Amino acid sequence: TEAIRKDFPLLDRTVHDGKKVVYLDSAATSQKPRQVLDALNAYYERHNANVHRGVYTIAEEATALYEGARDKVAAFIN
Repeated sequence: TEAIRKDFPLLDRTVHDGKKVVYLDSAATSQKPRQVLDALNAYYERHNANVHRGVYTIAEEATALYEGARDKVAAFIN
């Protein structure tokens, strides 16, 4: 379980006399693993633009990333 906890930065926190955080409110929101946070940061820093609406480089990159993500999710589900 420690190897999995390391993927979730929020779980590194300690509360109430140094106890490790245990997050049980996943019905409201889920914690994101480091890999997701890194991908989001990279997107917002380098490719944040309207998808399927622009004819400029950044919008085309955003569209390609969006469609690539859809393809990956579809492949995972199917």
